Amino acid sequence: MTKSVAKPPLGEIEAARERLAPYILRTPLIPLEHENAPAEIYLKLENLQPIGSFKLRGAGNAMAVLDPHRLQLGVYTASAGNMAQGVAWNARRLGARCQVVVPSDAPMAKLEAITRLRGEIIQVPYDEWWDVMITHRYGDLEGHFIHPVSNKHVVAGNATIGLEIAEQLPDVESVVVPFGGGGLSCGIAAAFEGLGKKVQVHAAEVDTAAPFAASLAAGEPVSINRTPSFVDGIGGQSVLPEMWPLASSLLSGSIQVSLRSVAQALRHLLERHHVVAEGAGAAAVAAALTGKAGTGKVVCVVSGGNIDKPVLSQIIAGRVPTI
Repeated sequence: MTKSVAKPPLGEIEAARERLAPYILRTPLIPLEHENAPAEIYLKLENLQPIGSFKLRGAGNAMAVLDPHRLQLGVYTASAGNMAQGVAWNARRLGARCQVVVPSDAPMAKLEAITRLRGEIIQVPYDEWWDVMITHRYGDLEGHFIHPVSNKHVVAGNATIGLEIAEQLPDVESVVVPFGGGGLSCGIAAAFEGLGKKVQVHAAEVDTAAPFAASLAAGEPVSINRTPSFVDGIGGQSVLPEMWPLASSLLSGSIQVSLRSVAQALRHLLERHHVVAEGAGAAAVAAALTGKAGTGKVVCVVSGGNIDKPVLSQIIAGRVPTI
């Protein structure tokens, strides 16, 4: 059984920031323009990273601490698309082989990006892909496995976003983060705790796949009936057992939103801010707009912007995409 992922101390998070500084963007924090917003909402634009996603941070930190001899044997990960790009981007930079196990419903935009970054794609049925997430291995693949969530160095890399938010908005009261496996939300919460700041960190989930909300209600990790949707970056079959202690202790709860509200938030970001977000990133904005994250200063992490063009076209036309 995989042991629980430990909360990264502030020193490790600050060390991760130093390692990542030459390669990543310190992404901007901008106010959301919305006449009916229930709070003073800000957008942390991680979609502007070189791969269009925050995953560059966790992947980069995990690979930076890897022994060079192990790195030369290659790396692989399991990802619906964004972590795959993060690992592939860093592997290309470091001259290492990268293989990626992806689910059969992975978006074409993300698959094309993985190929462009010289990642080797292994596409499998969703259940088989989820098994890799649980077991931390796939077949007899060589190389070092970098888990997209349950890796202390990945969590520490993600946590650098929390350091930036604290500097950009010192009086922030709450942060809304898309919840895929908890690596991003827990990292950000750990950063605030390490800084001694009392900031609520809320998970944003879609009501068609909300394993964290279900697990909170049950008091333990439980499996759910997941309905696939255009919000592909979040909403697994369950909360990973090794992430449950961290998520249940650090996060303030789950805010569930509908697919329609996510599509509306995505369209608003595009029309009012010229920001292209993917479904997971827009879910944080939709959650903040419910008012459930508070009425003070609220930051939404726009986690990524890798979205298929046909899906984006449907949203622009005012529809809720179906898959």
